[in-house]
Amino acid sequence: MPGTFGDHTIVGMRPWPGHHEIRPGRHVSIAWREMARYLCSMKITKLSSLGWSVVLAFLFWGLVRDARAQGPAADRETSNALNPNLHLLKPEGAAPRNSAAPTSEDAGWPNYGNDPGGARYSTATQITRENVGQLKVAWTYRTGALNEDTELNHKATFETTPILVDGKLFLSTPYDHVIALDPASGKKIWEFDPKLDLTHDYSEVTSRGVSAWHDSKAKPGSPCALRIFIGTISARLIALDGQTGKPCADFGAEGQVDLARDVELRDVGDYQVTSATSIAGDLVVVGSSIGDNRAVQLERGIVRAFEARTGAQRWSWDPIPWAMNTTPRTGAGNAWSTISVDAEHDLVFVPTGSASPDYFGGIRKGDNKWANSVVALKASTGEFVWGFQVVHHDLWDYDVASQPTLFMWKDKTPAIAITTKMARVFVLNRLTGKPLLPVEEVAVPKTDIPGDEAWPTQPSGISTVPEGLKASDAFGATEEDRKWCADRIAASRSEGIFTPPSLQGTIVYPGNAGGVNWSSSAFDPQRHLLIMNTNHLAMWVKLIERDKLKAVYDDREKNRMSGEFARQSSTPYGMYREPFLSPTKGTPCTPPPWGTTEAIDLFTGTKAWDVPLGTYKKDAHTGTINFGGPIVTAGNLVFTAASMDNFIHALDAENGKEIWSYELPASGQATPMTYRVGGKQYVVIAAGGHGKLGTKQGDYVVAFSLP
Repeated sequence: MPGTFGDHTIVGMRPWPGHHEIRPGRHVSIAWREMARYLCSMKITKLSSLGWSVVLAFLFWGLVRDARAQGPAADRETSNALNPNLHLLKPEGAAPRNSAAPTSEDAGWPNYGNDPGGARYSTATQITRENVGQLKVAWTYRTGALNEDTELNHKATFETTPILVDGKLFLSTPYDHVIALDPASGKKIWEFDPKLDLTHDYSEVTSRGVSAWHDSKAKPGSPCALRIFIGTISARLIALDGQTGKPCADFGAEGQVDLARDVELRDVGDYQVTSATSIAGDLVVVGSSIGDNRAVQLERGIVRAFEARTGAQRWSWDPIPWAMNTTPRTGAGNAWSTISVDAEHDLVFVPTGSASPDYFGGIRKGDNKWANSVVALKASTGEFVWGFQVVHHDLWDYDVASQPTLFMWKDKTPAIAITTKMARVFVLNRLTGKPLLPVEEVAVPKTDIPGDEAWPTQPSGISTVPEGLKASDAFGATEEDRKWCADRIAASRSEGIFTPPSLQGTIVYPGNAGGVNWSSSAFDPQRHLLIMNTNHLAMWVKLIERDKLKAVYDDREKNRMSGEFARQSSTPYGMYREPFLSPTKGTPCTPPPWGTTEAIDLFTGTKAWDVPLGTYKKDAHTGTINFGGPIVTAGNLVFTAASMDNFIHALDAENGKEIWSYELPASGQATPMTYRVGGKQYVVIAAGGHGKLGTKQGDYVVAFSLP
């Protein structure tokens, strides 16, 4: 089909659809060696906020994939015989157990981040550092999600974290099916199909989870006394009966609310919900996922609260009300991650993204509050309480992509930790928004783009990854590659973090994939450690004058520009970006590791430990690009998957040392969870891969337990 580019029509370009979280993607079976040819044939289309950072991973993955041992088959028919490939042990698959009634020792996981404040901490202690090496597969469930007859499977991503409520495990699939399982056996209890229109080109094909609400006015066991909520990629909010999976007819219109109303929808499929909704009292609070860089005038990034019983809208909050006065109207500023809740203080904490478009701010002049911020609102009314902006006048696609983490500081002050794509961490009093650890406004480089004005300072917090690249920092697998990388750094604007986009090209490091992305963080209250997975990626970004954009695009093959173009309509500039890779070996120009799990002491702001997460090559400890977060338990363990090598890992919470790992049947780009039921602790991970990232796809939910 033809693709449009401004006023021009480009015929014969193969579409590579995308979105603001992770965009471009093709079927995982496309060989990495075909990637360059494919990129050169792509059409100019919607641009992601993570964008070509995922291509970096795919290309480099291909360089080393032959060095890795082959993983278990992805298409097993049986649910329990996984043929595990264990790093330390090789256990037999355990037979499923019958459901058991809850006991006083049970530990649940009732919210996406376990508690409403996203700490991802479990009090379960049965699995410890001493016995974690004995973990075996307890049960496996297959969702069948990829059985859909649609090209959307090419970018489907299984990122869900299940929740455990009232003796049932609830999870969502990339196509927003909601499934209830027996937590001890993995047996399906019910499944709800939202009947998505799969003819739409959805920017994202993912759902990170569901939320649950108990109706205090309903009789126990009555229909919809427990309600399960899901926001869909088709922009609907749906309420289901937790017992049967049937829509709650008294909620909205026959169980659903249309979220596309009042947002000035521009493109169907570009306004979605991909993260778990949040429950605040009797309200369901929901943000949105908006495909960015299409233009200035995108959908509005409003946050709304709906009554959990009726679906009636209680309040709406606009992060960027000033946008109504720009010409054209600026869009986005949306909250696409999960919103945290402090019920005791009647507060919700909203993480927001950038105003549109990401790389030119000449129309959205000023600091752009409250885009790129965490904002505290009164949960009951939506009234603004305080805001903290992590980036002023964003020119780098530095959304606050992760759920804020609520915890108690050392003097019992209610606190909030904010992780960011820049991999900077900010620690604030969550009642006032005032910093608990120092934050300083630091001067940053000026833009040289006519019509734009970069904000002169940016807030500095705790830095957790390298910031900026010098020619002397360049990495290459060969001396030729290292020199090429060094020369390109020298020829580009590369003046440290927050170097603005330019006509000559700018090194953006950390890139727009993070730092910390939607994966969020976990808090260990025993050691007051904030534990997070980070990416160490750089992007090369170039602005292109509007009257030259088509010619540059037409000559992209001659100029070896196989990256991503964006129109940024209604601005004077289009945009081009690509992962900063060496030309012959395709390895990142940044030194390894390329992904880590690290821990920060939130009482002091110092790094406690930092270890590579995953590897592209066996025994090389390179770290990999990762999407999916960690959890931490009272058993002194950190569990995380997320990396591109298909392994789930158990780390010592004290020092980050890996104690156990297990190769999953498909890649685990999701955050695990854990619970104890019937006297047995389980660790559960969604293993379905990431179509756009190019990792091994599947439809598995895998539960581990001790023998």
